[in-house]
Amino acid sequence: MLVPLSNSPRDYAWGSTTLIADLESRSASGLPEAEVWFGDHPGDPALVPDGRPLGEWLQAEGATTGAPARLPYLLKLLAAASPLSIQVHPSKEQAEAGFAREEAAGVPRDASHRLYRDDNHKPELIVAVSETFTALAGLRDLDATLRLLAALGEPAAPLARRLAGEDAATALRDAVAWLLSGDAQSVVDAVIAAVAAAHEPEFAAELSASRSIASAYPGDPGVVVALLMNLVVLRRGEGLFVPAGVLHAYLEGLGVELMAASDNVLRGGLTPKHIDVAELVALLDATPGREPRLVPAPVGAGVERFDAGVPDFSLLHASVAPDASATVRLDGVAIVLATDGRPEVRGTLSGDAVALTPGRAVLVSPDEGAIALSGSGEVFVAVPGTAIRA
Repeated sequence: MLVPLSNSPRDYAWGSTTLIADLESRSASGLPEAEVWFGDHPGDPALVPDGRPLGEWLQAEGATTGAPARLPYLLKLLAAASPLSIQVHPSKEQAEAGFAREEAAGVPRDASHRLYRDDNHKPELIVAVSETFTALAGLRDLDATLRLLAALGEPAAPLARRLAGEDAATALRDAVAWLLSGDAQSVVDAVIAAVAAAHEPEFAAELSASRSIASAYPGDPGVVVALLMNLVVLRRGEGLFVPAGVLHAYLEGLGVELMAASDNVLRGGLTPKHIDVAELVALLDATPGREPRLVPAPVGAGVERFDAGVPDFSLLHASVAPDASATVRLDGVAIVLATDGRPEVRGTLSGDAVALTPGRAVLVSPDEGAIALSGSGEVFVAVPGTAIRA
């Protein structure tokens, strides 16, 4: 069974006023359009053609097609015009413990200071749909960061001293905690001023990104935390996977995002929202290293898979040319989202067919087993992850 899905963009302040509208070939609303959710998450469920939320449809009718009562993943379009908050997500064990702790303490689930709104982890993958998508992800190799701080001169010396002479992960964790504590504001202000005047060829892109972040969040300690992180520029079709504990922030661009079905976010700067420094640092994986890109593997003609090795999701990416077709084998309940052209999706069991345009999506029930793509265009297909595939 094929079930078309629809939803409206969420108007978070960091959203783009043009990227989603341009993708869908419609006039811009004039408001920020940050995310469109295609899933059953109760925070903003997609709707089926009769107007019911997808979660209600799954509960009532999904079992007859083999669909689960709840989806293990949430698929989104994400369009950023300015930086999202620096953040980490918990592991499954951390989420279960944190959720139980706040439930026992009677913290309302919609409270602004609530940290764990459910008991699930939230690994996430994003693939660029715009020509470039810019992000921060993971903590940079410490030697490189020390070279960057040296280029900023004396204003950055207090931070550089904190990063020297210790185990790298310990030093970075302590530095993040110090920067966010409020005790380092004079250093934060001095470093931001030094960034504004700095010219260092090795780190030209990082300094440019930091100046843009500082203009959006003047005086925010997250501006300096961002200096410790890998700057990632994805080209169209390239992916970034963020596992539990990895510090990250999306800066600019349009992407397809796929994550475990959770709303657990621990913030660490670039936001007016609540920040719990101690809990963020407790969850933080401060191991420095390369940016966590995820390279897809070919699985058929015109089809590739971004497989992060998590049980909740994998993401298939498929293209079809005019007068050609492609078969995409599915592993459980799937959501197909078009990002280019006018591809037609046909279920190989039912024969149901839906023509998609960019920004439109359709749920495919597990009993189909596969879909055939025709017409011309590009789709992303969310499916359950490798650990729970039959």
